[in-house]
Amino acid sequence: MPEPNLNGAYYGPSIPPPTKTYHRSRGGSSCNPCSCLFNCLCTCICQIIFTLLIALGVIALVLWLVLRPNKVKFYVTDATLTQFDLSTANNTLYYDLALNMTIRNPNKRVGIYYDSIEARAMYQGQRFASHNLEPFYQGHKNTSNLHPVFKGQSLLLLGDREKSNYNNEKNSGVYDIEMKLYMRIRLKIGWIKTHKIKPKIECDFKVPLEANGRSANFEETRCHLDW
Repeated sequence: MPEPNLNGAYYGPSIPPPTKTYHRSRGGSSCNPCSCLFNCLCTCICQIIFTLLIALGVIALVLWLVLRPNKVKFYVTDATLTQFDLSTANNTLYYDLALNMTIRNPNKRVGIYYDSIEARAMYQGQRFASHNLEPFYQGHKNTSNLHPVFKGQSLLLLGDREKSNYNNEKNSGVYDIEMKLYMRIRLKIGWIKTHKIKPKIECDFKVPLEANGRSANFEETRCHLDW
């Protein structure tokens, strides 16, 4: 049987084109829409937080360079102790102590609002008196004076070692007394006022007992500021 002429015209049914086969690469991975959205949100939030931290750091550096803040200085300049008697019969301390203090604000552009001041007198770790002082405002490069006075009687329970220390100080006529100031203050920088800050000031000083109306020498003492 003769072979058909393949070069001639073909009038039979149409021949479909060859199908293309696609192979998915094993290394590729599809992205879940929820996961992609979550990753985008996390990235944006991290970038915003990082930008804010940098901006706050720059602002703080500029403020420090402009203001150059210095620590406020507290001093006990004078102390008068006319009574400091501990009764062993009822463990009661009878005291009469008057202090003169100065607060020095050395800053040129920072004012301070002293909204509340509580002075606590301590002896061998125990409080025996407290005194609330009047609130006030302290301007730039200014020195203010405080005059806490402690007078009265208080229960004071001392151990054997503390009683021995008291007897030694009574014989010497010089007592080691501590005063703490608990404050609520606000800083004023131009028209800006900060939130309330609670610094604590500790003053350790030795005060001689005045006897028979004779005044005793007191050594000026600088206090420690704890923010």
